[in-house]
Amino acid sequence: MSVYKVVELIGTSQESWEDAARQAVEKADETLRGLRIAEIKELDIKLEDGKFVAYRARVALSFKYE
Repeated sequence: MSVYKVVELIGTSQESWEDAARQAVEKADETLRGLRIAEIKELDIKLEDGKFVAYRARVALSFKYE
């Protein structure tokens, strides 16, 4: 039997939503061991003064709880 913990991160990118999600996963991988699943929860675009600034991806990441 295994137990998993889930954390949510928001990655940002000026290129694409895919790149924003990858940024979140790569950053999490620096400090979390055993990442198992990355689920895209929400996609949006950040605006400043009505102008596009960045793609954002909210990602739920699960890893085995030791």
